Amino acid sequence: MAPHHGADRWWLSGQANVIFQGDLPFHSPYEGTNSFRNAAEYKTSLLGTLYGVLRPTRSIRYSTDLILDLESSGGRGLSEALGLAGFTNLDVVRNPNLGSTPYIARYGIHQVIGLTKETTSQEPGFFAVAPSVPVRRIEFRIGKMTLPDFFDVNSIGSDSHLQFMNWTVDNNGAWDYAADTRGYTVGGMAEYDDRSWSLRYGLFAMPTVANGIDMDWAFSRAHAQNGEFELRHSFIPRRKGTERLLFFANRAHMGTYREAVDAFLYGADQSLPAPNILLHEHFGALKYGFGYNAEQELTENLRVFGRFGWNEGQHESYVYTEVDQTAEAGADYTGTRWRRPADKIGLAVVSNAIKRDHQNYLRLGGLGFLLGDGNLNYGRENIVESYYTLHAWRGLFYSVDVQHINDPGYNRDRGPVWVGSVRAHIDF
Repeated sequence: MAPHHGADRWWLSGQANVIFQGDLPFHSPYEGTNSFRNAAEYKTSLLGTLYGVLRPTRSIRYSTDLILDLESSGGRGLSEALGLAGFTNLDVVRNPNLGSTPYIARYGIHQVIGLTKETTSQEPGFFAVAPSVPVRRIEFRIGKMTLPDFFDVNSIGSDSHLQFMNWTVDNNGAWDYAADTRGYTVGGMAEYDDRSWSLRYGLFAMPTVANGIDMDWAFSRAHAQNGEFELRHSFIPRRKGTERLLFFANRAHMGTYREAVDAFLYGADQSLPAPNILLHEHFGALKYGFGYNAEQELTENLRVFGRFGWNEGQHESYVYTEVDQTAEAGADYTGTRWRRPADKIGLAVVSNAIKRDHQNYLRLGGLGFLLGDGNLNYGRENIVESYYTLHAWRGLFYSVDVQHINDPGYNRDRGPVWVGSVRAHIDF
């Protein structure tokens, strides 16, 4: 709302994002504990963040940033954020009982070690304040952070404040990235940056239970490894383009769907009303996968992007959402043609899937931390989302958004679901 101070030693800013969502009734012959409700409802979420960075020295080659962010996440999601693998509002906390009390979202140290005296300019922001950085450099980050700030970033489909809102549009749904209920973890990462490519790797804490708020600090038995290779090149001359290849490997106290199903059908759990994966968790269980992420500028105003993600699907979905495989494509277009260069319109299509063991678990009435209709007639969860963001004045933006979800929670017996949204965003 006001110009930044322009200094290169500190940064102080904030944002507020308010999303109002509503859905219409839809076909639903039955509902379960974790179903997306078929009655019309509306909910509002509010996410506010205060960003602070201090840069102790003026050195460019050996720049240091000290980061501290405070945040408050209030309101609730439709159906308490249950029943959809690709939920419709990324700002919603998956455990509404945590409330809106402010908390420390990020803290840490960012250290740049330059490998050359040659520099290139960068836009100062709340992750790095220096106006320029060495062309070749190593960067270290340690502290509390959210992994999508640095991995699987996509300038067209990563920002729930001004772009898309769906969980599996803004992030790779098959990437079960380390996080507590609010989306944050503690750990460290290293990154090497060159002129046209980057390589990053990080080690982070995992929660003690699926979708839990408490972290397991015994890194020997529970941790998440994440690595990504980024190549900045374009298929079209004089246009920007980037490709990223991501991998992850999580170790935590996880169960397997097949073990839970077999115990329910043939073993010790036959007296239970449904299989329960919580009874079959083991320390050190491994869940792994990979993702691909690309973006390409086609014209001055038109950009396209896409993602593909896969994980092994045998172990329970643990920290992000219940997706074992995902494919996504989309685009955005700026409003220069109608004399509104800060406006933007976007369209994305994503298709999510789960493996056979995961399907059988839900079909027999099992509950994940997000899904559980009590039965399942399996089909891919297909989502189409479109938005228009209007720049009103300085740092104030308004958006309208529509999402269509076919086979919600992978269930052909239910849906389709229509969700409409209105968003107000302010940067200050």
